[in-house]
Amino acid sequence: MHVRSVVLVLLGACSYGVLSTFVKLAYADGYDTGHVTGSQMLFGALMLWVLAWPYRRRWPRLPWREVAKIAAAGSLVGVTGIFYYASLRYIPASIAIVLLFQFTWIGVLLEVLTTRKAPHLMKGASVAVLLVGTVLASGLYEGELERLPVPGLVLGLLSAVSYALFIYLSGRVAPTVSPWLRSPIMITGSFVATILVFPPTFLVDGSLTRSLALWGFLLALFGAVLPTLFFTYGVPHIGPGLASILGSAELPTAVLMSRFVLGEAVSLWQWMGVALILVGIGVAELKPPRWLRARRPFPAPGRNR
Repeated sequence: MHVRSVVLVLLGACSYGVLSTFVKLAYADGYDTGHVTGSQMLFGALMLWVLAWPYRRRWPRLPWREVAKIAAAGSLVGVTGIFYYASLRYIPASIAIVLLFQFTWIGVLLEVLTTRKAPHLMKGASVAVLLVGTVLASGLYEGELERLPVPGLVLGLLSAVSYALFIYLSGRVAPTVSPWLRSPIMITGSFVATILVFPPTFLVDGSLTRSLALWGFLLALFGAVLPTLFFTYGVPHIGPGLASILGSAELPTAVLMSRFVLGEAVSLWQWMGVALILVGIGVAELKPPRWLRARRPFPAPGRNR
């Protein structure tokens, strides 16, 4: 096993985990969701294109239709950011990240609906563990969820849905194109999606000459550049299974940051829920018994069983 690759993927996941804290601090600095998401996507696109430019000789000649597909898939990152960052205006970061992580079982459900194949035993067990962990980590067991604003909860769940769609589509849109080209195109699509929702007033209202430039740079660095570089190098050496497990480090990182930087209260039950969610992600990557590996499609509607 490549130890360096493991460390890089772990660091990439942890870098995602600090984003919610930066967003909360940017809100405290007087900025809104449009400022935060727009500046992040702008800086992210600029930084990735600069990093990718030396590799331009290796870029394939893509038809505009293919470029549009990649950008459209990448726009879901911007949509996820809009929902996730907007939820942070209503609910604690430790709850928002738990809601975002519902993309794990939503992705399994999406796979079942599109492939018409039942999930194997390990994935089914994973979903069960994830749901129990979510009940604990969200504070539902302690009655905390009832006191949280409904808009924040809805936005958090919508971020999970859009992220699950992004993962599903990103693996099917131009998978053979170099990540040095796909990543800048995707983040550019994210920027376009963001400014369609929030007009980029931050470009002309003087925000970038103040602290917004710092927050936009930090969010782009930890949310687009570092994870892209670390995952691009590390994942091919360790495989997607281990990478998925290591990628779940985003969750405890976000909860730790919310506790010790933002000062949000995190109970023992919530920590137990976080641990269960991590276990659930790990269970999903285990191989099922040999006799369960052959999955049969669901019968078509109207067909006799």
